[in-house]
Amino acid sequence: MNYINDYVEKNKERFFEELFGLIRIPSISSIQDHKPDMQKCAEYWRDMILQAGADKAEVMPTAGNPVVYGEKIIDPKLPTVMVYAHYDVMPVDPLELWNTDPFEPVIKDGKIWARGADDDKGQGFMHAKAFELMVKTDTLPCNVKFMIEGEEEIGSPSLGQWCENNKEMLKADIILVSDTSMIARDIPSITTGLRGLSYWEVEVTGPDKDLHSGLFGGAVANPINVLAKMIADMQDENGRITIPRFYDDVIEVSPQEREMLNKKPHSDENYKKAINVKALKGEAGYTTTERTGIRPSFDICGIWGGYTGEGAKTVLPSKAYAKISTRLVPNQDNVKISKLFKQHFEAIAPDYVKVVVTPLHGGQGYVCPIDLPAYKAAEKAYTDVYNKVPVPVRSGGSIPIISTFEEVLGIKSVLMGFGLEEDAIHSPNESYPVENFLNGIKTIPLFYKYFTEMMA
Repeated sequence: MNYINDYVEKNKERFFEELFGLIRIPSISSIQDHKPDMQKCAEYWRDMILQAGADKAEVMPTAGNPVVYGEKIIDPKLPTVMVYAHYDVMPVDPLELWNTDPFEPVIKDGKIWARGADDDKGQGFMHAKAFELMVKTDTLPCNVKFMIEGEEEIGSPSLGQWCENNKEMLKADIILVSDTSMIARDIPSITTGLRGLSYWEVEVTGPDKDLHSGLFGGAVANPINVLAKMIADMQDENGRITIPRFYDDVIEVSPQEREMLNKKPHSDENYKKAINVKALKGEAGYTTTERTGIRPSFDICGIWGGYTGEGAKTVLPSKAYAKISTRLVPNQDNVKISKLFKQHFEAIAPDYVKVVVTPLHGGQGYVCPIDLPAYKAAEKAYTDVYNKVPVPVRSGGSIPIISTFEEVLGIKSVLMGFGLEEDAIHSPNESYPVENFLNGIKTIPLFYKYFTEMMA
């Protein structure tokens, strides 16, 4: 490992500067005004892959934002690892809660602070630098392909068809992803499961115009009140989701598996302290680890309507809106769940309002078997760097495209994350520990080494 440590130490300042150039591009995929930034960010990634030593790299169009594809084929007979990452980021709102400019990265208190520092520019960038390290030190043991997309944060709507159209080009033995977290700085883990996702926007309409709340209040239904009641009724007193047939395909995890899952180091007290809440809430009969790993969830991601400006305006609004998501466990089909929710939510609407549910995006869950050669290689690589065997965990998050890769390309993915729960991805003041960034660059080349040996 000496050559790896030496290369990282010698080049780390340059690594930071190059990463910062990537972060400074505000590549927010959900906001149309940032469309030029998506192209700029893709071109930045292309140039980095080429500079790192790829034989070729190009920005390829899709129905949405472009995909960056690159490759280095040293011997067609050798295994091929395909790196997947995404260059798009979440919006930064509310901006006033940031302590620094979200697109002007700074290093402070041992962390990189910026939007995308962890998710997924920092984690994705580790792979470009690990690849560069292997090329420059003449230690690359196998073929490498890169697939870097710009729509992950909006559900990867264009990537599935792009993969379908480029199956031959995308042939590989494993897909390597860093877009997940570790248990703690000194406790590595490998994500073996991801929850699926269904996401909707709902619109509730009462009167055909905003009304005076004094003249009409008490006689006309307020759509915000109605929406709030409908949402509240979506879960019972035990935290179970009340959509009919929602749990039909949920596989009950065996007591033995639940016992293994709960061996993951976890403290409810520390968990509460980290997010500043007095108590936790979730489905009755399950631990916090189980609630976020093997059980589905239901959440309101945004709700609005009526007057929200400064001061008072006594108005009974015409419309109310909400954005709603469910996290799904493996074997739940996101398309089926999307239809079930739409049917149910529109059916329970009282006569005094009209309800329209619009599905936005979704994806299936994913499970990575721990007997895969790629899993074993990742396990060995983490152990070499951290001197601890990584813990297999099921994540509460979703990366919808991972299940699509398996369905369309027939390729499994291994999820080697280096982020931490405290990194505040998707939130103000996102960060990424410098130590984790550098350790990722050190760990990834060892994965290539051991995976190639295991596939021989």
